[in-house]
Amino acid sequence: MSRILVSGSIAYDRIMDFPGHFRDHFLPHKLHAINVSFSVDGVEENFGGTAGNIAYNLALLGLTPSIISTAGSDFAAYREYLKKLGIVGDTVHIDSSELTSSAFIITDKADNQIAAFSMGAGARAYLPFPETEGCAHAIVAAGCVQDMRALPAHYRAQNLPYFYDPAQQIPVLSADDLRNGIEGAAGLFGNDYEIELIAQKTEWSEKELCARVPLVIVTLGAGGTRIMTKGSTERIKGVHVSDVVDPTGAGDAYRAGFIAGRLAEETPRVCAQIGSTVAAYAVENYGTQNHRFTMPELAKRYEKAYGEKFPLP
Repeated sequence: MSRILVSGSIAYDRIMDFPGHFRDHFLPHKLHAINVSFSVDGVEENFGGTAGNIAYNLALLGLTPSIISTAGSDFAAYREYLKKLGIVGDTVHIDSSELTSSAFIITDKADNQIAAFSMGAGARAYLPFPETEGCAHAIVAAGCVQDMRALPAHYRAQNLPYFYDPAQQIPVLSADDLRNGIEGAAGLFGNDYEIELIAQKTEWSEKELCARVPLVIVTLGAGGTRIMTKGSTERIKGVHVSDVVDPTGAGDAYRAGFIAGRLAEETPRVCAQIGSTVAAYAVENYGTQNHRFTMPELAKRYEKAYGEKFPLP
């Protein structure tokens, strides 16, 4: 099986639903002095974090993820959970002086989200650098900023292809950090808002981005994917979901599916279609790691959505 290095956050997610719309509670002329409290419908604790979520989906796809992240003194329950999934947690470093990262996420009826993230032990740099021998690919997802600065150069030096996915850390990373992560990557992931932020911060237009990275994969939620290369732009439709329960973690599920397609040497279009199919399962369930599928089930859904044979074994 193919081993994938997955760097990013390991976190306990506290996910909450707001039975209304955030927009109804913000006054345009008072945005400089916001003081709002939302009453939510319950709180559920789930295993999460970008690295944890991507690894979870890679395991469902039959791949072997190794998580490159630092957790805290309360990691034991998460480690045991990963073990039951067949994911070896030995690559996760432990800082016993801190708690594992925590995410607090409120979602409204329009699937808009307000989130707060406490890094805890996840802010500790991952040293020494991970071994790359026997690895097929890597992804640098949002997590410890020091890791996001150091790992791209490490992977380039080891000739290990990696995807760059700065996401929630775009505001924290400098323009030079982002440029360093993008140049030499196999591809750049981001939703349309994130790609616009990256372009603004790096002062690279979309055309300039495409001159520096072979693939720019722009996720559009239910609208599917826009894939940009140096010479073309392609739009790929998403997979229909009749009942969206929780969009949290859909992007991480998508990335796992895309990488699985890439490892099978499929075209970017097919990779995007696999990613969208995996993401469809994620949004139909509450939390980021509560969906399940078998490969035959995934194949059936893919073939129904796209009218072509599922490419993975």
